[in-house]
Amino acid sequence: MALMFPCRLGHAAACFLLLVILSCAGPAAATRPAPAHGWHSFKRLQDARRGSRVTGLGELKRYLATFGYMPAGAGAEHSGEPTDAFDEHLEAAVKRYQSRLSLPVTGSLDAATLNQIMSPRCGVEDDHGVSGVVSRFTLLKGKPKWTQRSEPIVLSYAVSPTATVSYLRHDNVSAVFRRAFDRWALVIPVSFVETDDYDAADIKVGFYKGSHGDGGSFDGPLGVLAHALPKNGRLHLDASEQWALSLGDGTATTSESIDLESVAMHEIGHVLGLGHSTSPHVVMYPSIKALQKRADLTVDDVQGVQMLYGPNPNFRLSSLHNPSMAPERTSWVVFSARLLVSAVLVILVTHL
Repeated sequence: MALMFPCRLGHAAACFLLLVILSCAGPAAATRPAPAHGWHSFKRLQDARRGSRVTGLGELKRYLATFGYMPAGAGAEHSGEPTDAFDEHLEAAVKRYQSRLSLPVTGSLDAATLNQIMSPRCGVEDDHGVSGVVSRFTLLKGKPKWTQRSEPIVLSYAVSPTATVSYLRHDNVSAVFRRAFDRWALVIPVSFVETDDYDAADIKVGFYKGSHGDGGSFDGPLGVLAHALPKNGRLHLDASEQWALSLGDGTATTSESIDLESVAMHEIGHVLGLGHSTSPHVVMYPSIKALQKRADLTVDDVQGVQMLYGPNPNFRLSSLHNPSMAPERTSWVVFSARLLVSAVLVILVTHL
């Protein structure tokens, strides 16, 4: 909705400035409908706590078991099916989830916890256990990594010519992954080379729906977005998602668009041997919201991957920004923009 008011010639510059400021405020003032897919049904569980019995808690137990927060079968009846009772097993799992995802540890399903649970995420579980002393990164169990007889390591990758989505051109998808692989190659002594020989490639990228033969399964829009592991180099993305080639280039056509470049960066991290980080501002955090972009490596991501492969001698860690400062900077910019808008409006009203 556009603001309409008379602009006299003498106030043209002020009017133009106001329009520029309003356009720059962008997403801060925008409202978008809540997604109707993924785990959105969990919203009914808000404020449930130990002692509650709410329809859907059994499904939440399956969710938490899938991603490594409670043993399969915990909180189940004799039939083996999880119950809708908020028992001690579920409370312990919720506390582990909250601690792991850097949320306030309440043990109850507060709004912040459910908002995180309902967010689209990676299909790789979160419980890895091998982490840095100070950083929040983790390494996959067993600390798997790529090795070759000769140095530096050169890995080939290919985007499947058949496992695709109809609205994305193959060369555009290849360009997204080329940028993503190049970012990782900047920080470690590993090179990535694209090949047309999909079957012979070390890393195989493809889009799939549902169960697709690798032991994992996709669940439709805004649920599990992708999964990848280093043991076989398979990097699979859910073909049911509404993928945007890069947010800001006009390909994000719906409120449910997922940034392909951000997810590519994350899954390549898994291919290299990284687990999930507990920091919400880094590439290896397990979830990402629709219309969110998180494709730039942070200190945490780099320290993790360099623990496995060592540093690229041409890279300096000091060249990276501090992601923990991003929310404060964003808030200050939005506040400043709104303050300036208010000042301009006062000037216009006074002189019109």
